[in-house]
Amino acid sequence: MDFTEDPATGEFREEVRRVLAEHLTAELREHVGRTGTNHDWGLHRAVAERGWLAGALPVPLGGTGRSPEQLAALFRELELASAPYDGISNAMLVSYILGHTGTATQKETVMADLLTGRAIACLGYSEPGSGSDVAAAATRAIRATDGDGWVVNGQKMFTSLAEEARWALLLARTDTEAAKHRGLTFFLVDMTSPGVEVQELRTLSGKRTNITYYDDVRVPDAYRVGEVNGGWDVMLVALSFERGVAGGISDIAALHDLAVAKARTVRSISGEYLIDRPEVRERLARVAVDMEVAELLGARVAWAAGTDRLPAQEGAECKLFATEAYGRAADAIVDAFGSEGLRHDREIEHAYRVAPIFTTAGGTSEVLRNLIAERGLKLPRAR
Repeated sequence: MDFTEDPATGEFREEVRRVLAEHLTAELREHVGRTGTNHDWGLHRAVAERGWLAGALPVPLGGTGRSPEQLAALFRELELASAPYDGISNAMLVSYILGHTGTATQKETVMADLLTGRAIACLGYSEPGSGSDVAAAATRAIRATDGDGWVVNGQKMFTSLAEEARWALLLARTDTEAAKHRGLTFFLVDMTSPGVEVQELRTLSGKRTNITYYDDVRVPDAYRVGEVNGGWDVMLVALSFERGVAGGISDIAALHDLAVAKARTVRSISGEYLIDRPEVRERLARVAVDMEVAELLGARVAWAAGTDRLPAQEGAECKLFATEAYGRAADAIVDAFGSEGLRHDREIEHAYRVAPIFTTAGGTSEVLRNLIAERGLKLPRAR
């Protein structure tokens, strides 16, 4: 694979930068910081109007098939600009899932609304007490006795953007007798339905997420995604896109660029600029190496997704390396800058504080290592 950027991708990258420069105002950044909601409808609709959401899906899945290089470039620019793009990535993710497993009706209604920017989605995976073990979901969906629909009862944790989303992609248990991975089913839940409650929850990073409650929520069978008890197969599609395609790769690049800029302006106690200290340059160089590797792995995942196959192993490898590299980078930069860096810019301290979160969202490092070992290296199951 040749990852040299072609002229068309370079032109697209410049267009993305122009859109971001127009929308990422000081007022917008203040609003995102104050509310903790990593989404802006103005930016979201600007991206949708240009066809960039639909471009994330290959033509056979109902999209317009923008090149994987351009998809990777879009997320890199969003991350480097610290843009509030969670709604963008969620819209692409759920559309990708529906493109693979959704019905014609779901594609014509929900997916169409997502790709045109009329609505966004949130993800209802995690629950209290189960953490990253999403297969332990206890939220129940049972057949309604007065129709062909379902009745959902339960609670989900860390449902980011539930306060803005029209739809929740909800994982529920539909068979209590089957093995825990085989008794699950996905549903598209209308967040305006009676019985849905959203409760704000702030994380260590200051970002808003939510606890969501479902009390006898009615869901028509037409909004069941995939087969009954086939939720784990749908989950594999979701994780293939989420790990490496839908952002999260260039965070380390943004941190590296910030650290280099600060090192050129911040002086140590002895009066020299931090960038002139060999130990600081060495740490920044190691971060730069990890940054390049993470971006190459991300490009490989985007390439695989663009070929209309599920990059499960590539996505796991990419997510594992990128998030752990971000943690190493935050450690190295805080260590290199010491009190001088922390006194001059809270973004470095913020990166150090939130880095552990990155290694848990979307699957813990332990889960990813097991997946790589079992699926990629064909080793026996660890448990």
